[in-house]
Amino acid sequence: MELPRGMKDFEETESTGIEHVRYQFRRLSNLYGFSYMDPSPLEMLSVLETKSGPGIRDEIYHFRDKGNREVALRFDFTVGLTRYAASQKSMRLPAKMSAFGGVFRYDEPQKGRYRYFHQWDLEIYGKPGLESDAEIIEITSRLFDSLHLEDITIDLSHRNLVESYIGVVFDSAKPQLISDMLRAVDKIQKKSRSEIIAEFQDRYDSDKLEKILDFSQIKGTIPQVEQSFDTSQLDSWKYLKELVNSLGNRGVTNVRVNFGIVRGLDYYSGMVFEVFDKNSTLGALAGGGRYDSLTSAFGRQDIGAAGVAGGVERILLTMQEQNITPKHLRYRVAVLYINEKMLKIALVIASLLRLNGIPTDVDITGKKFQKQMAQASDSRFCIIIGPNEVKDGMVVLKDMQSGTEGTISIEKLTDDPNSILNLEKLW
Repeated sequence: MELPRGMKDFEETESTGIEHVRYQFRRLSNLYGFSYMDPSPLEMLSVLETKSGPGIRDEIYHFRDKGNREVALRFDFTVGLTRYAASQKSMRLPAKMSAFGGVFRYDEPQKGRYRYFHQWDLEIYGKPGLESDAEIIEITSRLFDSLHLEDITIDLSHRNLVESYIGVVFDSAKPQLISDMLRAVDKIQKKSRSEIIAEFQDRYDSDKLEKILDFSQIKGTIPQVEQSFDTSQLDSWKYLKELVNSLGNRGVTNVRVNFGIVRGLDYYSGMVFEVFDKNSTLGALAGGGRYDSLTSAFGRQDIGAAGVAGGVERILLTMQEQNITPKHLRYRVAVLYINEKMLKIALVIASLLRLNGIPTDVDITGKKFQKQMAQASDSRFCIIIGPNEVKDGMVVLKDMQSGTEGTISIEKLTDDPNSILNLEKLW
């Protein structure tokens, strides 16, 4: 019995990590006023092609249903949310929407991404504006802060800026030329320079293509970029500077200009950004930008959109590489009892801890103490209920990580259950 290639079962540890990211995401999106939605997992194929063209068929799961309709499984949340937003003629603007869940892609499976994986997504619909762009980037930064990923860099660029330089180099702004050069820039993170030049040299001047690839390597702070390149010839450079300034005012300082960020898809129309962890080799953990042309494709010429999405499994792998464990996993407690007479007290203490939001395990099948201890090996703390200690109004508290062990009064435990999480203050 095998699963289709690229699919997997999510066991408890990974599912718990996914729920941790979901919790932080829902908490922050609520703080910033985003309404949570769960777009349909099934879309008309024609709707998905609105975003990415017929070529998307090779990258998604699509089929004919029993009604002979061409349908497909969602490959992200942007399409479903934008389809919904475009259909709401009386929707109050700006409209902020968020989503979290599983998506399907028929990509080659890779580390951190299967053919079914989880994404979080944020979108702002309404009049295009710099502060909407800044808010999308700000909340993205705050989400990674909440996950304790502290070496995050947000690489920022602008599609108009890159397209204007392509036009200068080639003395042309033909759509096919622009599209091909954007694809060349987007590939530089995945292929060698020689491979990219070989792919395009039959159609374009290699020296000019080299200039575009050199340009894509420019990155740094606003002053650093201005010292190394004549930005006066670039469209939207002023906008980019103002956006970085707005982010600085919001306390978001982990931003870097990177002309190599173009977000390959054709529907992006303004600022674009990707999120990287300096200590990870997994690539971008999130990405987004402005895509006013997508709302237009769905028939809404009067509203624009900016959004961001992140890969949950890839984020969890990055946290795992850095030994970052969610607090509710770090502080799991096991309540053990020496004999059956102590079971009642153990159950009372376990219920007390759970009422105070502390994840707690207790055996309810009457296992011997040694078997209870073996099952508690994954817990951070153990509370041991023994007759000698209970007689004195005490229980044993053990830190399973350090091996530190001591006693705590049942009265103290009852009055302040969270005190067990600060052993150094108890002893």
